[in-house]
Amino acid sequence: MSRRAVVIGAGLAGMLAAAVLSRAGADEVIVLDRDELPDGPEHRKGLPQGRHAHLLMAGGLDAMEELLPGAGLRGRLLAAGAHEIPLNSGLLALTSEGWLRRWRREGPVMVTCSRALVDWVVRTTVREQVPVEVRKAAAVGLTGSAGRVRGVRIAAPGGDTDLEADLVVDASGRGTRVAGWLDGLGLTGVEERTVDSGLVNASRVYRVPDGAERFPLTIVQANPYVSRPARSAMVMPIEGGRWLVSCGGSRGGEPPADPEGFLRYTLDLPDPIVGRLISGAEPLTDVHLSRSTSNVRRYLERMPRWPEGFVVLGDALATFNPAYGHGMSVAAFGARVLGRELGRGGGLGAPGLGRRVVRGAARAADAAWSMAVGQDVLYPGVRGGVPGVGDRVVTAYTRRMMRAATGSYAAASAVWDVTSLRTPPTRMFRPGAVLAALAGSPLPPSTEPPLTPGEREVLRGLDRTGV
Repeated sequence: MSRRAVVIGAGLAGMLAAAVLSRAGADEVIVLDRDELPDGPEHRKGLPQGRHAHLLMAGGLDAMEELLPGAGLRGRLLAAGAHEIPLNSGLLALTSEGWLRRWRREGPVMVTCSRALVDWVVRTTVREQVPVEVRKAAAVGLTGSAGRVRGVRIAAPGGDTDLEADLVVDASGRGTRVAGWLDGLGLTGVEERTVDSGLVNASRVYRVPDGAERFPLTIVQANPYVSRPARSAMVMPIEGGRWLVSCGGSRGGEPPADPEGFLRYTLDLPDPIVGRLISGAEPLTDVHLSRSTSNVRRYLERMPRWPEGFVVLGDALATFNPAYGHGMSVAAFGARVLGRELGRGGGLGAPGLGRRVVRGAARAADAAWSMAVGQDVLYPGVRGGVPGVGDRVVTAYTRRMMRAATGSYAAASAVWDVTSLRTPPTRMFRPGAVLAALAGSPLPPSTEPPLTPGEREVLRGLDRTGV
């Protein structure tokens, strides 16, 4: 008997899930998406954060390559113009505790490019490797009962139609309607938590000036410890000889949309390096704003009953403030959980499959959720959370670790491993990391960005601000 899987959403989570399902024995995999998908790396309406900076962390890329074996995904991204950034040496980062030093040692890397390029490369790779059908269609509900989902209801001009499926995966992203869909099956009481710092993202693309092609990725991070709104900025190299410049400000510190205000915002940060860089660069786009940035956790794993034949992955399960760069990686982790559970046997109809996948995907999202919410609750005006005693203890230790990381390779290595999602946050509590945090930085704090002489010359040549 033919087995059909339907995936709602053709983003990263959806396409990776489709690849997993096809390899796991589904005879037919259909991916539904509201958007007409572009033929190349172009922005699409259904991805509200698509124009802003996205970081593909080492842990997430490892998971994607595991899900698409033999595809050479890293190589495909780099061939399409993406950049590989070593966190220990290719990054200029001003943290809340000072500038991180750059170390000429092995360490995790991240890949930078536009979000549109990541989506396009993953989508084309999946479609090359496995038979997946992508349809332009809007899912409006689930069919079946509280005991088993039987398919998806699709909006159609002449009336809604039903598409039967042995397994349905909701990967519809931040705008998911899963709570309402479950309610329609008689499964009520989805527990949700939203932590909203009011972050506004503002981004603009520039042409990389001649001579600045190898300038490091540059970040001025927000400081959650000063009882002021978050304010940050990043210059990130992307494909096509371009810089993607993204600013982020929480409630009360939002960046503006006008070009002059955008530049002024970057110059008013604790260090004006981002503004100095872009003051001499040619802008290629207008400033794009986005306010779709809250952290939302749907605790579906806590539901007392869960229907067979239904899985929820990616942003539909847990959505993060995009400032922390973890959303793409967590989407890959969830698809990997789906693959591992299917690998246990029983196929798409295995009893308890949906429940196990949702629980596993929730655990895979825990670290990113803790990092994002643990910082966002510290900003003034945050809605949905206040730090408790335990949060304050962890925050104090994390801050001490970051202070040590400004001049201790052992501390910096622990921070990079956790933020790249290669290891869980418990990495920060291993004996070597604890000793590094207690010992502090053996080097004095750096008051200036750790630039090479050549990079200083590039910055001076670009600077039109007189700062």
